[in-house]
Amino acid sequence: MLRILLIFTAIVGMAFGQAKPAAKKTAVAASANKYKNLKFPPLRDVEIPQVEKFTLSNGMRVYLLENHELPLISGRALVKVGNLFDPKDKVGLAGLTGGLIREGGTKSKTQEQINEALEGVAGSVEASISETSGNVGFSALAESSDQVMALFAEVLTDPAFRADKLENAKIRERSGISRRNDDAGDIAGREFTRALYGKDTPYGVQEEYATIDAIKREDIVAFYDRYFFPANIMLSVYGDFKSAEMKAKLEKLFANWKPQRQPVPAMPAVNQPPQPGVKFVEKTDVTQTFIRIGHLAGKLNDPDYPALEVMSAILGGGFPSRLVRKVRSEMGAAYSIYSNWGANYNHPGAFTIGGSIEAKYTIDALSAIQEEVSKLRNLEVTDQELSTAKNTALNSFVFNFDSPAKTLNRMVAYEYWGYPADFLLKYKQAVEKVTKADVLRVAKQSLKPENFTVVAVGDPKKFAGKDLKALGMPVEKLDISIPQPKQDKAQADAGSLAKGRQLLDKAIAAVGGPQSLSGLKDFVQVVDSKMANGMAINQRNSWLAPGLLRQDVTLPFGKIASFFDGNEGWMKAPQGEQPIAGAMAAQIRQQLFTELLNLLRSNQVATRTVNYAGDGTIEIAEGPLMAKLVVDEATGMPKKSVMQGNGPQGPVVVETVYSDFRDIGGGLKYPFKSIVSQGGKQVSDMTVSEMKANTGLTAETLSKKP
Repeated sequence: MLRILLIFTAIVGMAFGQAKPAAKKTAVAASANKYKNLKFPPLRDVEIPQVEKFTLSNGMRVYLLENHELPLISGRALVKVGNLFDPKDKVGLAGLTGGLIREGGTKSKTQEQINEALEGVAGSVEASISETSGNVGFSALAESSDQVMALFAEVLTDPAFRADKLENAKIRERSGISRRNDDAGDIAGREFTRALYGKDTPYGVQEEYATIDAIKREDIVAFYDRYFFPANIMLSVYGDFKSAEMKAKLEKLFANWKPQRQPVPAMPAVNQPPQPGVKFVEKTDVTQTFIRIGHLAGKLNDPDYPALEVMSAILGGGFPSRLVRKVRSEMGAAYSIYSNWGANYNHPGAFTIGGSIEAKYTIDALSAIQEEVSKLRNLEVTDQELSTAKNTALNSFVFNFDSPAKTLNRMVAYEYWGYPADFLLKYKQAVEKVTKADVLRVAKQSLKPENFTVVAVGDPKKFAGKDLKALGMPVEKLDISIPQPKQDKAQADAGSLAKGRQLLDKAIAAVGGPQSLSGLKDFVQVVDSKMANGMAINQRNSWLAPGLLRQDVTLPFGKIASFFDGNEGWMKAPQGEQPIAGAMAAQIRQQLFTELLNLLRSNQVATRTVNYAGDGTIEIAEGPLMAKLVVDEATGMPKKSVMQGNGPQGPVVVETVYSDFRDIGGGLKYPFKSIVSQGGKQVSDMTVSEMKANTGLTAETLSKKP
């Protein structure tokens, strides 16, 4: 550390023209101020390299840029497609197609064979489809580029979309859906986007279990066939090659790929009107409030875009900005705070103020943000603010062109969207000309606080007794629960409903009769579970009618205690305490509903339907809850229950097979052995080692925290 400090001191001294460190403290202090007098030369003009453009005989447009600094070659096929073209009932189709172009292999090679071939030559081929474009790219050493490019062309033109790979991809998508409400910041960003663009529009719609489940292999094939054809592709190649030779190679690679389709339609327009007001998502397991504030902005080719960028930087573009200074530094309220004037090539972006605020300061911080926006719209910024914001934009400008490959990709993107080749250079020139008057003008014209949508995600109990209504805007509480896939139900009629109740009565008689069942007020059981991965779990379950549950679980890494009253609860683990709410609460309600003794009570619950579905299966439903109880029609003894649950990869069918029924008191029999399976695979073997009924449990004892 000492050596580092000495070297740093020497460098600073040299920068200020000193041969050695000053001997006196006053001299050092005086020299330290000289940095303000340092002069820097103006940035050099960006030089745009010459790109060779031509069209292959099949109609594919090609852009070549030679660069012989390194023995590398890379390329990218830019396809006019995007998830904006997803059918409403099959949202996720474009994303699945993009991934499977590579993962699904080709008609002559599996994914694994392609991987092996690429690993042998240090090459790569990747594919994806985003909101507004598709990309299939490659990278290779120059010496093995012929082999890699051949694989690239095969992946692009002849994908197989194997069914097993599609199922794997759908599992990943379902897993993502199941976790989409885990991160509060992600929720805020997602719901802000959906509010601004419209949740039912291509820009705001989101994948659901049902839309993913609806996608079949033939949908993938048809989507690819519609959008992947030569005239709809712009191919850029960069690196260590000779253009004439590369042109000949590409012509040969794609000589036999000549499908023709109708031109792809324009991307959908954005027509969502402003959505002013506060949209609140209650999330009780966070200590911060995650916010997004703003409205629709504009496009990149808006003449005022450079001034709007400077304006946004002054408001919330880093540590020198007004929002950081006010909300973070002065108030100490924000963990992070920023603003951004978002703009897209083909549709309006979003003006966004975002960040995370300590919960108790939520209302005060939001009010302060409103005040800073008002000041920006009514008073000119300072010379220092303007200079800092412009210099930041101009000094970062060079990074748009810091490599020839970036320059090539940017030039292709401009042609893709119909922008002039010198668009970014004109942007730089426009930033240089922005004045304080320009900033005030665009702030007044383009910032519309009366149209602001405010999305806040947090715990209202931690808002220091203040209410979001204090902001003077209407407040709407959002429901972000994840719709579960529809479960197949048997057709119900008077006959099947009557038979269902009869069979359930027979099951009740088999386990001890209605009096024994109704006499059960509570129970305590100790369960030892052996998981499929070998982990041993011990749990003590305490249940009190009609639906209170306490669990004390011992795991290899510690103990977890939880309590649930039918609507909400808490969980304490070695990592800390968290509330049981939202999706977790819904899952516990489903599990409690499916508990055997609860299902057996269903004939006495007026709000439940009990329907015979054939083969000894009774379907029991109450509102959104549904489970199946399978019984031996000869004896009435329960065999198993079936429910729709949530596994690590999304919705999954959970089966619990019962055996070893024993008397737990009053003639009531209960299974002491259960095998639990998810998606057809066993996940646990559960054995009841102890069970006592009617122990005198109370809600107070169950809810007492350890």
